[in-house]
This record gives sequence, structure tokens and C-alpha cells, in this order.
Amino acid sequence: MDDQRYIRGMERFREVDGKGGEKAVKDLEGLVPEIRRYIVEYPFGDIYSRPGLDLRTRELAAIASLVSMGGCEPQLRVHVHAALNVGAKRGEIIEVILQMTVYAGFPKALNALYTVKDLFEKRDLKSKD
Repeated sequence: MDDQRYIRGMERFREVDGKGGEKAVKDLEGLVPEIRRYIVEYPFGDIYSRPGLDLRTRELAAIASLVSMGGCEPQLRVHVHAALNVGAKRGEIIEVILQMTVYAGFPKALNALYTVKDLFEKRDLKSKD
């Protein structure tokens, strides 16, 4: 394991995903012990740590990609939370999903909108507690 790459990745991972990301990885470690290294080193240690795009833009791109693939609702939730954590506005997330109606089709975009609607509602309820 490349310790510097892992350390850099963990810093970025925590910045983007916070405790939700940590929990998601921990839930899989019993099944695939190496999953933390795989998730942390490449996406966060290498890609998310590159110059050129800020984290908000990277997360909006991830949302667009997940919507276009379809069937990725759990990961879409993770990345919508992450986008909000790094400064994306709810309206920007909605606009990205609407843009995907053109490229990915209405069914995929509508599924994503329902997922995001549910996520926003849960965040609103949680913030009232």
C-alpha cells in the first residue's frame, strides 16, 4: 500500500463524504477487507486530488454520470450528499439531473429526481431535529 496516496485519499474522502462515506466503506469491509484501500487510493487519492476541477464540479459530474447510467440510486444518494457537503446548491443538482433528460432520457432522470426528492426531504427532517 502506498501510504502517502492512502493518507491523501483519506483526507479528501473525509472532506467529500464525511461520516456517511466512512460508514458505507465500513459496511463492506467484512465482505471485502481491501475495499477501503480501493475506494480511498484511486478515486480520492488520485482523481479527486488532482488540480483542475474543484470538488463541487467533480461531484456534479459524478451525479450526471450516475444519472446517465441509471440503476445507481444508492451511489447517487452518496454523491448528492457529497455535492451538498462541498458547496453545491440543491438547484444546481436539479439542473444537472434535468440536463440528463436530454442525454440519458426521461426515465433515468425521473428516477434520479425521485431519489433526490426523498434525500432532500430526509435531510430537511434531520436538520429540524
